[in-house]
Amino acid sequence: MVNTNDALKEIELYAEENNVPIMTKEGITFLTNYIKKYNIKRILEIGAAIGYSSIMMALVDEEIEITTIERDEKRYLEAVKNIKKFHLEERINLIYKDAFDVNLTDQYDLVFIDAAKAQNIKFFEKFSKNLKPKGTIITDNMNFHGLVDKEPEEIKSRNLRALVRKLKDYATFLQENKKFDTEFLDIGDGIAISRPI
Repeated sequence: MVNTNDALKEIELYAEENNVPIMTKEGITFLTNYIKKYNIKRILEIGAAIGYSSIMMALVDEEIEITTIERDEKRYLEAVKNIKKFHLEERINLIYKDAFDVNLTDQYDLVFIDAAKAQNIKFFEKFSKNLKPKGTIITDNMNFHGLVDKEPEEIKSRNLRALVRKLKDYATFLQENKKFDTEFLDIGDGIAISRPI
């Protein structure tokens, strides 16, 4: 049987050494507690990366089933390996595709958006259709390493400036959305919790 703590530390180390963005400790603790508190069983994750957050979510309760999507081949293969290591392949359905090419008919208690930040609005619009009436959409990296609070001229890279602008647009989109009520939490790298009104 796998030693959970050691295996998780290995994934965290791999992420650090290979510059793979995974959730902060604070963020993942919040997410897993939220899943526990609201008895969430069916989860859709946009952006599997190397499988860290889906493994953490699946470990909350053995009834939890997750569908997670990853388009980067190297990360996808690493995620496959990690999920197998935890013997979670029966409960975590990993899809190797661009999320925009994935059409799901299932309904989920939680949709977790943690993929290409510039596409958040499109992800939200596409996958909110897969949310159960009392479900939740959670988005990570709303602060994007503190850059969202900076003035545009303080950010040197043009690409980063564009990304931050898209994240600000996404925050505005959530605030003005008439179908969802969104709460912004300064936890980890910034989390948005959107619930249907």
